[in-house]
Amino acid sequence: MTDDNRTGQGPLDGDELPQPVVRRPRINASLIWLVPVLAALVGLSLVVNYWLQAGPEITINFQSAEGLDAGKTPVKYKNVVIGRVHKIRLSSDHKSVLVGVALEKSAESFATEGTRYWVVRPRIGLGGVSGIDTLLSGSFIGADAGDSSAPQTDFKGLEIPPSVNHGAPGRSFVLHTDDLGSLDIGSPIYYRRIQVGHVVSYQLDPDGKGISLGIFVDGPNDKFVTVSTRFWNASGIDLSLGADGLKVNTQSLASVLAGGIAFLDPRGPHDSTPAHELTEYRLFADQATAMAPPDGEPHYFRMRFDQSVRGLTVDAPVEFLGINIGKVVSVNLDYDAQTQRFPVVVGAVVYPQRLGNAYDKLEALAKSRGENPDLSQMMGRLIDHGLRAQARSGNLLTGQLYVALDFLPKSPKVVFDPNAKPLMIPTVPGSFDKLQEQLAEIVDKLDKIPFESIGKNLDQTLAGLNATIQQVNGKTLPELKNTMKGVQKTMGTANDALSGDSPLQQNLGSTLQELQRAARSLRVLTDYLSGHPEALIRGRRPDAAPTPGTTPPPAVEPQTGSKP
Repeated sequence: MTDDNRTGQGPLDGDELPQPVVRRPRINASLIWLVPVLAALVGLSLVVNYWLQAGPEITINFQSAEGLDAGKTPVKYKNVVIGRVHKIRLSSDHKSVLVGVALEKSAESFATEGTRYWVVRPRIGLGGVSGIDTLLSGSFIGADAGDSSAPQTDFKGLEIPPSVNHGAPGRSFVLHTDDLGSLDIGSPIYYRRIQVGHVVSYQLDPDGKGISLGIFVDGPNDKFVTVSTRFWNASGIDLSLGADGLKVNTQSLASVLAGGIAFLDPRGPHDSTPAHELTEYRLFADQATAMAPPDGEPHYFRMRFDQSVRGLTVDAPVEFLGINIGKVVSVNLDYDAQTQRFPVVVGAVVYPQRLGNAYDKLEALAKSRGENPDLSQMMGRLIDHGLRAQARSGNLLTGQLYVALDFLPKSPKVVFDPNAKPLMIPTVPGSFDKLQEQLAEIVDKLDKIPFESIGKNLDQTLAGLNATIQQVNGKTLPELKNTMKGVQKTMGTANDALSGDSPLQQNLGSTLQELQRAARSLRVLTDYLSGHPEALIRGRRPDAAPTPGTTPPPAVEPQTGSKP
């Protein structure tokens, strides 16, 4: 085959065959392009499916990214994954971190206002241990959906997990107290020593003079919180020593360590209507104070003491006839330029309604007389009847004092101004001060006793007594000794004379026998004369002659009923 034939130039010879023309079908080209088209369709379907299944993206602001990892850390609600962290970056001011989270399509409700996010880590505190399962699985972001449906993409993450989730059965309440004490978030709430809730939050009041506690009581026990319920701090151990011995009271061991709050309804008739959500209550210091009758409106007054009040401190009780009606709130030193002395001004807060029916009757009496039932007017009338304030000893061991309001009729009259602000209650020296004055008077009287002259006279008397004792020892005692020896000798002689073998004793025995015989003869004579009185004139008759053949009876002496 020549080059010309190979190139198709001119006809070939007869013995040469024609060259075939190759033609490729179009269907081969379409099959080759089918594979990338199908791959593109699959990719597009995956993109569309991802776009359809993808939920909203949100940004959460945390103080730290500790435990978080982009592409790995999940977002969980009730331990179900609803999203995943896909980006972590610093904020523009470098004070926090911004965590980008891609939520699932089914979790669109978590991109709304009110939703809360926090990092679940192992936490150990007095309220218990939480997040212990993250030791193996790693930290994750917890979520709690809010009640709002308004969309939101930027959230402020919580550094502490919330104590109550949205929708939890129960109700929240607010307690007001002067200080937090040992209470903290998670501290238990007790009802009849059974835990029914916990503390969820606390914050300072706007004026900075108190603390507001947020508590949550779980359902269905929240029905026991009524409008009359009293709350008190049940933290620690309550020790009391009374007439019936030592009492120890505590709610539980957890309340000793982590603090706690208890509540009950007051005894007697009360309003049992269930309290509404966020009802506000006062948190009392102990159960006794909580269960006491309502204090009512407090009143402030002052007292001026001219003597020392060492032992009187803030919070010392103020008592009226033994009833606690208030407490001391201030003890300050003053100066009186006229007398050049330093009186002590004591401020106190009292609650007149603690007097109960007595206060109601005083108000009714003032109204019946057409007087103003104000406390100042009542105090003026009581002061006219001898009401005075007195600092008395409340404990002899510790020296603590308390303020007693009592009636002292013999106290001097004073001028009381009911319009003064604050009221000034007149005072009298305390019982201990009176004792000191009496001791001072006794000391003055003792100083007036002439102990020196008494001592000299006593010395002279003792000298004379000493001389007398010497004379007794030198003269009287030896003579007395000789006299006692003579007496002893005489007693020995008398003893010898009265012994059994002595002649005196024998003669005395014979004399007694003769006297006995004489007494017997005299008795026989008197017996015979009583039967034969004529014998005094005629003499004794001769005895009758015995009858022949018979033996005369023996002579029997007359008997007087007893043998001689």
